Amino acid sequence: MIGFILTGHGQFSNGLKSALDMIAGPQQAFEIVPFEEAGAGEYGDKLREAVKAMRAETDGVLVFCDLMGGTPFNQSMMITAEQDNISVVAGTNLPMLIDIVMSRTEDSTIEDLVSEAVEVGKEGVCHMALTAGSDDDDEDEN
Repeated sequence: MIGFILTGHGQFSNGLKSALDMIAGPQQAFEIVPFEEAGAGEYGDKLREAVKAMRAETDGVLVFCDLMGGTPFNQSMMITAEQDNISVVAGTNLPMLIDIVMSRTEDSTIEDLVSEAVEVGKEGVCHMALTAGSDDDDEDEN
């Protein structure tokens, strides 16, 4: 099984994990490592240990980050150079996480999960608008 680690600035990972648990229930091989007030070095060590522990128990690790270029992303990318079968996805959102935990199986590959996470993450971003008084008034006149 591929393990998941969710990280990001401040309470990002805590909030998404809370929402994910509410919708999909607690997940096996899923950990959070928040980046809070601690320095990048201390955070990097904590993240590295979490990835190392997850990697020892799973076939690979997929690290979900809040945004590309931030400390959680940069530290995650450095860790990918140290261990095999670790990938990083930036721009994590709730639709992405819900889909990926529901579709993960024992046979899932990290490549397949990364591809699906990116696709679903993009689909989860949209704009919807309601126009005040649009259709109701038109139907009454016909």
